[in-house]
Amino acid sequence: MKSPKRLYQCEQCGAQQPKWTGQCPDCGTWNALVEALAAAAPPRHISYSGEAPRIVALADVNPAEAPRMGSGLSELDRVLGGGLVEGSVVLLGGDPGIGKSTLLLQSLALSTGSGKVKALYVSGEESSSQIALRAERLKLPTGHLRLLTETEIERVLALANAERPRVMVIDSIQTLYTSALQSAPGSVAQVRECAAQLVRFAKATQTAVYLIGHVTKDGALAGPRVLEHMVDAVLYFEGEVGGRYRLVRAFKNRFGAVNELGVFAMTDGGLKEVTNPSAMLLSRHDEPVPGSVVMVTREGTRPMLVEVQALVDPSALGNPRRVTVGLDQNRLSMLLAVLHRHGGIATSGCDVFANIVGGVRLTETGGDLAIVMAVLSSLRDRPLASDLVVFGEIGLAGEVRPVQGGPERLREAAKHGFKRAIVPRANLPKTPATDIDVIGITRLSEALSEI
Repeated sequence: MKSPKRLYQCEQCGAQQPKWTGQCPDCGTWNALVEALAAAAPPRHISYSGEAPRIVALADVNPAEAPRMGSGLSELDRVLGGGLVEGSVVLLGGDPGIGKSTLLLQSLALSTGSGKVKALYVSGEESSSQIALRAERLKLPTGHLRLLTETEIERVLALANAERPRVMVIDSIQTLYTSALQSAPGSVAQVRECAAQLVRFAKATQTAVYLIGHVTKDGALAGPRVLEHMVDAVLYFEGEVGGRYRLVRAFKNRFGAVNELGVFAMTDGGLKEVTNPSAMLLSRHDEPVPGSVVMVTREGTRPMLVEVQALVDPSALGNPRRVTVGLDQNRLSMLLAVLHRHGGIATSGCDVFANIVGGVRLTETGGDLAIVMAVLSSLRDRPLASDLVVFGEIGLAGEVRPVQGGPERLREAAKHGFKRAIVPRANLPKTPATDIDVIGITRLSEALSEI
């Protein structure tokens, strides 16, 4: 068989060159030419689905919701939007050793435990004995789980087409290669071509495919950016490698919301689901301490209680530091300016450190009020009440704006024993709450007077 013609394509402008050069002749970008295959005539044989493509009217398409399969882990189902959609491709990324392979091995073993779901685990990084050793250590039901150790994409797809699983895991996409390209596995061209073939296979056979992806030292997914555009969902597995808790976030999901959060705890027996993350994230102190306040954040449909900590200390530097962990540093600088302008409290000569306890990243503006109160508590060295919870957005004019899901946040706080809440006035419940005293405010000065 004649080998396909190879060429080099610019990642910036798309220009094609017959040989590699350091600079693209068309757009002038350096080191942008990557290996690619010349476009060939479309094959005459029918694809994996066994059906030839045809044009249909949009009005004739049944708009019924795509059927979903349980992943075996309810926290993973929450992030996926209710389960795994047939024919979908999910990309899971995370730091080395964070537990990506463990998570998907557990998911496949639990979903195939009854024998109703046929699953295939394809590994290019570990041998069969290593995977069996891990499954035995985790005490997983592996009687119905199929295993394949292969790195050539053509062989993987041929065997998968004969096996016809409903769910397939590729561990990892950077280890696969196609013999049509000469570049090494993990290169831009190899990752893009192997992912494209897997996406075509998933759509044609209605097989749900998980792709495990490596990340760079900056935390971004390794490989071409087009990889994230090709898949249906992009999940990140986060957490400290030496820590106990792991978080699964969705950054792209064509079949669900992208702001859901799944929480797991790493134990000797594998990953355990944390159904009540508020109890996990709250570290109740023996006595009230300055610089600590509890707020209610919202991740998707789930309200969570998290502790916001601040430390304000006189600075010996000409330019005081603003250090944040779990929130935007520019947001902290803006809130300190609002506190000075509308609260009359200056922190210009102090280093300010802010931290969200538990490794949670605060992405919403509902934590503004909690950050300001924690900073003020540390600056004055006066602790806030241990049964106080706050949330609200602060504007540049010193106003306190409402946030979404106010009633759900208050119910979550009351469920964990909090007796007092300072919230935006627009988030006051319509009927007075009997189990928690809710104080509504409209200005930052009102919040400061309340504490």
